[in-house]
Amino acid sequence: MKEESADQEWKVKPTDLIKKAKAENRSALNEAEAKQFLAAYDVPVIHEAVAPGPEEAAAKAQDIGFPVVLKGLGSKLTHKTERGLVRLGLNSPDEVRKAARKIAAAAGTDLEGLLVQPQLSGRREFVAGLFHDDQFGPVVMFGLGGVFTEALGDVVFRLAPLDEAQADQMLDELAAKTLLGPFRGEKAADRGQLVQALVGLARIGVEHPEVAEIDINPLLVTPEGRAAAVDALIVLGQAKPEVRYRQPVEPSAARELFYPKSVAMVGASAQFRKWGQQIFANLVVGGFEGRIHLVNPKAKTIAGRPVYPSVNDIPEPVDLAVVTIPATQVMDLIPQFRAKGIKRVILVTSGFAETGPEGRKLEETLVAEARRNDILILGPNTMGVCNPYHKFYCMGSHVRPKPGPTAFIAQSGNMGVQLLSFADRQGIGIRAFGGSGNEAMFTIEDALDAFAVDDLTATVLLYIESVKNGRRFYESARQVSRRKPVVVLKGGRTAAGHKAAATHTGALASNVRVFEAACRQAGIILVDRPMDLLDLSAALSSLPLPKGPRVAIMTLGGGWGVVTADLCNDYGLEVPELSPELIGCIDRILPPFWSRTNPVDIVGVTDPGLPVSIMEELLRWDGCDAVINLGILGRKHLAKRLIESTAKADPDMDPDFLKTVTATVDKIETDYVEQMARLTEEHQKPILGVRMATSDDDLTVLDVEGREYKAVFFQTPEQAVKALAKMYQYERWLNREGVPAELRGVRRGLAD
Repeated sequence: MKEESADQEWKVKPTDLIKKAKAENRSALNEAEAKQFLAAYDVPVIHEAVAPGPEEAAAKAQDIGFPVVLKGLGSKLTHKTERGLVRLGLNSPDEVRKAARKIAAAAGTDLEGLLVQPQLSGRREFVAGLFHDDQFGPVVMFGLGGVFTEALGDVVFRLAPLDEAQADQMLDELAAKTLLGPFRGEKAADRGQLVQALVGLARIGVEHPEVAEIDINPLLVTPEGRAAAVDALIVLGQAKPEVRYRQPVEPSAARELFYPKSVAMVGASAQFRKWGQQIFANLVVGGFEGRIHLVNPKAKTIAGRPVYPSVNDIPEPVDLAVVTIPATQVMDLIPQFRAKGIKRVILVTSGFAETGPEGRKLEETLVAEARRNDILILGPNTMGVCNPYHKFYCMGSHVRPKPGPTAFIAQSGNMGVQLLSFADRQGIGIRAFGGSGNEAMFTIEDALDAFAVDDLTATVLLYIESVKNGRRFYESARQVSRRKPVVVLKGGRTAAGHKAAATHTGALASNVRVFEAACRQAGIILVDRPMDLLDLSAALSSLPLPKGPRVAIMTLGGGWGVVTADLCNDYGLEVPELSPELIGCIDRILPPFWSRTNPVDIVGVTDPGLPVSIMEELLRWDGCDAVINLGILGRKHLAKRLIESTAKADPDMDPDFLKTVTATVDKIETDYVEQMARLTEEHQKPILGVRMATSDDDLTVLDVEGREYKAVFFQTPEQAVKALAKMYQYERWLNREGVPAELRGVRRGLAD
């Protein structure tokens, strides 16, 4: 029995089918036309025949071979099963004739003909399709089909265009991907056919913007493993007019927002906790070495400094204006900025698009006027920016992280400042931070382009609630990811979060699943929780990427190792068995009752040199790509508590002895940190640690002088495993993209 058509009647041009439908004022192709269209793009379709009436249908059925399926054909017949227009298992010409007459009666004037198909067997039904997203353009979909499509929602997406490797990845992302292999006596699905179908759909999306939607359900896999589109719908629409997006900001212009030599504080205040007071105090205490000019028509001096009535009264050139006055007064500043030659503005003021239609209109008017005067605005409704390398802490919140390799842009200033505070406490250095606010002129996409060419940026963190230009975001992120990792936390992933995001930033988020698919396709590392951003930043900026998924675990106690091994399995990492050679090496180091398996339980040894020796053996082993060590660091806190208790419980204990013990414990941990950085550098494998106990002053990232890499120690095994899994995910993406090592940029500490 044939499953794919090779008849000449199918050799039609897709453009001719569209022209015919439009000439007949139709908004969709009928099912036969849809399959002819798809066949032209290498989508496997079922062999079928069109008949005008019952007698012709019976003859076609005899040619095809029984049993057959008979369907009503018509561009308006989009829900045929519900209307009784599909008849299965017809075994004779007479049954076909009877079924045809019943279909004709049910369809009425909507009937354009009859469609005769062979009755294919096969238990595996998939769905494939194409639609146009308002933000990202044409999107290809593949998933579990039939009655389970809506019930289970097991579908994956990719933006068009699509190459074969990306299409193949879609198949592997399906939760029900086991159905693509051998299944209950049926052969494995022909992946090549499915890949070609998805690539073909992507081509349609690029070449035919007038095709609004394609739905193939089911895309049946036969017992022999062949795929065939059994039913298909193609909906036509008008090609959408080109959207006028915000004008891109040149990276050099973005840089000027973070490197001013002089700042005008418009709305400076002496009143405690007003924005004009908080930012001014932060600039001063943060050590900004440029000139700070205070502007307020109602004050003569603030903090012993002169205050100017307007920016035009400032006697010196001004690079950047920081504005905190009410929204209704901001427009009046544009002529002053033009006269003074101020081209860069950080607009902290709220009361614009995030408040509703009136605020949006005010924002649009302000942007138009600023653009006419060649003025770039960051904001409005921003928490400000900081650049530790320039000692420029231009924020209301007094958080001043140290310089480092991580650039961070957040669409929520509060979220950003909170994470900056955590970064400062955990020893994670910051390249630059910006709260992008309403993104009236400077957007997330502009930030990506700027950090892409910034040599001091090794990792880019983004908190995103919406994007202004989805396709540009995707393309910019894809370019950045080839050189340095981009980590994204998406707000508004749930219905409640989506609603909050819309009111928070005055922006509408696109479909979350499409956004996430675009991120994966662009190499972006998606995280679920705010602290995951910092955990990944710590690991990515301090350690080499793992070359594979194999993890060796070294633990001070068995239970901790078991939990970590389970976590590795949960997050797609492997915990391989130790080789006999490695077991023999460790036998010479540890007591005979050690675990002799992975995780390696070092049975609570007290010799400080043994963990380093074991670590070195694990790193030499070609069976692992990374090592997680548990409980080695942090024991000093327990030891110090023991020392404090001993001193109180035993007044006769020699205090000098206890001081010596304290110093010894401190040195052991310092030496261990140094050894971890050394071994990471020598073996080019990441080592992630988990502390036994912690205190408030413990850092996640520990610098080691003279070393290429740093030591990284988390508080929980889950933090370490999740970070490592995401690092491996990024390494796999780089390899799939074929990015050469020399183009992958620096992903470690401070630039040389």
